[in-house]
Amino acid sequence: MNFKAICFVLLAAFAISPSLAQNKYTLNGYIKDASNGEALIGATLLVKELTTGTSANIYGFYSITLPAGDYTIEYRYIGYETVIETISLDANQKLDVELQTESQELDEVVITGESEDANISEIQMSAEKLDIKTIEKIPAFLGEVDVIKSIQLIPGVSSVGEGSSGFNVRGGGVGQNLVLLDDAPVYNSSHLFGFFSVFNPDAVKDVNLIKGAIPANYGGRISSILDVRMKEGNMKEKEISGGIGTVFSRLAVQGPIKKDKASFIVAGRRSYIDILAKPFVDNDATLYFYDLTTKVNYKLNDNNRFFLSGYFGRDVFKFDERQGFDWGNVTGTLRWNHLFNDRLFSNFAFIVSSFDYGFSFGENDRDKFDWSSRILTYTFKPYFNYFIDTNNELLIGGEATYYDFKPAEAVGVSDGVTQDISLNEKFALESAVYVDNTQKLSDRLSVRYGLRFSAFQYFGPANKYEFRTVEPGERKELVNAEPFDEREVIKSYTNLEPRASLRYKLNNSSSIKASYTRTAQYIHLVSNTAASTPIDLWTPSTNNIKPQTGDQYTLGYFRNFGKGNDYEASIEGYYRDTDNQVDYVKGADIFINEFIEGDLISGVGRAYGLEFSFKKNVGKINGWLSYTIGKSELKTPGINRGDWYSTRFDQTHNLKLFGETQLSKRTSFSANFTYLTGAPITAPTSRFNVQGLVIPYNYYDSRNNFRIPASHRLDIALKWDPTRPGKKKKNEDYFVFSIYNVYGNKNPFSLFFAQQDGRAVAGEAIDTFAYQFAIIGAPVPAISYNFKF
Repeated sequence: MNFKAICFVLLAAFAISPSLAQNKYTLNGYIKDASNGEALIGATLLVKELTTGTSANIYGFYSITLPAGDYTIEYRYIGYETVIETISLDANQKLDVELQTESQELDEVVITGESEDANISEIQMSAEKLDIKTIEKIPAFLGEVDVIKSIQLIPGVSSVGEGSSGFNVRGGGVGQNLVLLDDAPVYNSSHLFGFFSVFNPDAVKDVNLIKGAIPANYGGRISSILDVRMKEGNMKEKEISGGIGTVFSRLAVQGPIKKDKASFIVAGRRSYIDILAKPFVDNDATLYFYDLTTKVNYKLNDNNRFFLSGYFGRDVFKFDERQGFDWGNVTGTLRWNHLFNDRLFSNFAFIVSSFDYGFSFGENDRDKFDWSSRILTYTFKPYFNYFIDTNNELLIGGEATYYDFKPAEAVGVSDGVTQDISLNEKFALESAVYVDNTQKLSDRLSVRYGLRFSAFQYFGPANKYEFRTVEPGERKELVNAEPFDEREVIKSYTNLEPRASLRYKLNNSSSIKASYTRTAQYIHLVSNTAASTPIDLWTPSTNNIKPQTGDQYTLGYFRNFGKGNDYEASIEGYYRDTDNQVDYVKGADIFINEFIEGDLISGVGRAYGLEFSFKKNVGKINGWLSYTIGKSELKTPGINRGDWYSTRFDQTHNLKLFGETQLSKRTSFSANFTYLTGAPITAPTSRFNVQGLVIPYNYYDSRNNFRIPASHRLDIALKWDPTRPGKKKKNEDYFVFSIYNVYGNKNPFSLFFAQQDGRAVAGEAIDTFAYQFAIIGAPVPAISYNFKF
């Protein structure tokens, strides 16, 4: 039975099933913010008489089926006033609810957007939600709010150093994280080599990071899912917001196209380091980025709603007008929400995403070199969310992604002679179907279980390369190249990916959760540098590169303390086994290499650790403390003598502390402290002396055998509202004064080894030194002005 037939049978069953429950009726609708019409993701509904309830999905839609009767319904969302509705349920009803923002006193500052006991009652574990209001409170580099830097304060999340692109989760690589912006994959999430992310805070509504217990509706990566949802645009009134900072400025405009019917948001950013530096730079060197985030949504009727969103961003780093780097993302998402009946919600998404990058060198047209690369994808995602009853919520769906890889378009000109060394494009198709059910078995026990079936086809036009291993760990020898025609399948892979989670409530203030997740990843980020860079290469699985697979097991204990769950504490343990981890032979060449598959080898990996978290949610002083102790290792034939070795992103200790306090009605203060074990590097163990020059050498062929020193940093920020006490104003504006790296610690990014300057005198010992390279080694003060009207 094919996928269309399965969907037809399931939809038919869903359409018939309400008639089987003669004495039960369904209450559904949307839960929104009263001030702007934005959907409140995860808002909760509680039926007081039955002490049961449900929560809204990512579009704010809820549905609950109850026996006929009179009920008192409470609609809740942290930071908003509770709405209480009394209903007589004697027929199916639709009830849309708008919640007003709650006015907060100084001793009731809230830092979370989740329900009060979400960490105890929800099945989901190994996940962290941050709304934009929380992210805005965290001190950031140069005072600019940043999504990626904010999630690095979460347990189990880190980076290999300041200024590195992307992020690492539970010992996984940057390329093992699936980053989504309104369902569109983002293949490079960083601006300015990792100092800022591509997500404009003025356009972001909700950020959800899933580190484990990944639901079946997500796939394609083995480490984590970062799901970023954009604002939908103010449905009520026009709103302009933005900010002027040290590095860049922002401006966002949103408002109704037709009130309560259609809305839009347009948000743009542009850095101006190049403009400020121009009077002091002799040549045409420049470094800047820009991005534009847009979204339109239209409510056709009660059962149909359309969303169109897009992102366009680029970084430019030029040494002069002819030479330099540039890279950028483009995404577009068209979604259609359709309500088949009171309990069956559906979403259909059509997505395009592109990431391209390249560089140019040469002083004139007779001697130059131009290179570019790209990954382009087209995706279709349908899913159906069926609210069976108060105890079961079913999710079924699928997705298909077409890949077009352009490894290199490279042209060199030497003394007027042109040589084209471009590589052929590569094509692939990844598809999946899944089913996922959340079930309440009793008041104490709930489970979520699902199954994802994924498939991958690598096809022509391309050559199928066959290699012979000369010696483990060495470059493989090409023995055959067989051509394949267009759409002819070269290699296929399939994987079954079961997922299961459970939550057992010990009492109203504590619970135990456990999960198992199997994931498969069919595309690979190839990089042999110390940290991820914008010119790393994405490549598909082939007959020589197998898909990565991972099995993760997690177990956690969650506890709330205090009146109203003012304090949250948790401890989670995780263990992940991975197969077919991509590694590199000695001296691997990944740049414009037609036979790159011969330079890649695969091994097994393991990552394990414990994560501790403590949060204080309300009060004049609030914040969180997180600590992770973990290990991430690889074992690859021919590397490190066949023994286990630490990955480049292995960090034993990861400590994060964030705190905030309201000093007055006009002023708040926040600070965060981080401590990270130094990342491993491969260091020489011996040396040769040749004619007075030292040549470093790794005698024992060990990989990642040395660690750079630990890094630690304190950041602070002061938010000040210039409005005089007692004066009312319609608009909102404030200043943020911040200091990044307060005590000026020179956190090492890497170490390199060299001999003393100059050639040594014959017969005398040659001194060698280890030099520590820090990207930021001093306090960095900043000021930004933010407004909304």
